[in-house]
Amino acid sequence: MSAAQRGSGPSGYSGEPGGAEHLRREAEAAARSAADEVYAAILERAPENDIEPSLDRVREVCELLGDPQHAFRTVHITGTNGKTSTARMVERLLREHGLRTGRFTSPHLTRVTERITVDGEPISDERFVEVWQDVAPYVHMVDTRSLERGGPRLSFFEVFTVMAFAAFADAPVEVAVVEVGLGGTWDATNVVDGEVAVITTVAHDHERYLGDTLVEIASEKSGIIKDGATAVLAAQDEDVEGVLLQAAAERGARVLREGVDIEVVDRQVAVGGQLLTLRGTGAVYQDVFLPMYGEHQAHNALLALVAVESLLTGGAALGGEVVEAAFADMSSPGRLEVVRTSPTILVDAAHNPAGVAALVSAVEEAFEFTRLVGVVGVMADKDPEGILAGLEPLLAEVVVTRAASARALDVPDLAEVAVDVFGEDRVHVAERLDDAIALASNRAESEAQYGAGVLITGSVVLVAQARTLLGRA
Repeated sequence: MSAAQRGSGPSGYSGEPGGAEHLRREAEAAARSAADEVYAAILERAPENDIEPSLDRVREVCELLGDPQHAFRTVHITGTNGKTSTARMVERLLREHGLRTGRFTSPHLTRVTERITVDGEPISDERFVEVWQDVAPYVHMVDTRSLERGGPRLSFFEVFTVMAFAAFADAPVEVAVVEVGLGGTWDATNVVDGEVAVITTVAHDHERYLGDTLVEIASEKSGIIKDGATAVLAAQDEDVEGVLLQAAAERGARVLREGVDIEVVDRQVAVGGQLLTLRGTGAVYQDVFLPMYGEHQAHNALLALVAVESLLTGGAALGGEVVEAAFADMSSPGRLEVVRTSPTILVDAAHNPAGVAALVSAVEEAFEFTRLVGVVGVMADKDPEGILAGLEPLLAEVVVTRAASARALDVPDLAEVAVDVFGEDRVHVAERLDDAIALASNRAESEAQYGAGVLITGSVVLVAQARTLLGRA
């Protein structure tokens, strides 16, 4: 048989069985490698928590790109906990209405491309590289200008923000759901003009950057409320609510408050999640199934529902079937997610005391463990004592470990705090996460004939690595 008869193709493909699949895998691997190289280069910039309070750099790049952030309508979301879950719910509701959507959230669990999604799917590795190539000349131009003025280059979060807006404008999307990275007023995402600003419950976190008091933190987060927008507010501490209401009044924004204008009317635990009755501005939505655990997710669902009512109908009712279909299809990876059975292993990205309190309540409500062992690793800039103290009543024992991050608290330091909270007999140590999970599983099953479980929490990074180890990435 001649070469012509055998056929030929790229890279010498001969038409043999599996050849096309091999080429596809090679192309995917090459694209993944290129995206990883771009990601690594962007990471060499200042991290998102290395803040210089200014939107000038992001604005300059956006102006050079033709202001892509104004090419679509925007729902802007801030708060201390629940931002990503709420963003996913808003986006899913919008998509169920037939709209083309973009969603920008952070951090990611497995791949950086998860931060930028179009129509509910992360952009491809190829597209990630293309977007970077599109914006890179303008980023470098603004970097140069900033350095000449004695300022910094764009941070890695500022770069991702610009990339997201460029990707959304190019898609093009009709509505973008944008989660702040840190705070609000000076967050890189705050160059958007959000028609709806959603503020989840404000609690203590990132005090080094946002302030030591709830009033200071709330003031920073209130910065996403734009002139004439609608502000959808979760139930808040009285002082926090005062700050948010004042900011809204100064900007002529319409305010919708949980517990006043909107509410979770009823909530029943159901198999695989919960059944909700939600009072929005346009209607009471009954028997809405949400396949997610915990009271906090019910409140996130309420905020998402009202945000979409405000954006699409000005506050009138949404179609009940559309709402039911969207919520029934909801998920939020890494948020009280069951990743393995026998023993049951849960992962949750709670990383501050308020998040831990919500987690503990949800576990106690939705699961019937007879013995639960924790695997905990936290970042050095967090509150390890508050996190561990919140978990202590829930856990029989705890295995302290370390996420693979330069920001992670060292295991001996975390173990010292854990011993103070749990007592020496209930604390175990494992430097490697895989060893920690194995040890926790053994400890959970050692004294329980049934109902044994493992809970991995304390850090988004730790949860992301655990999901990869356990085959959920």
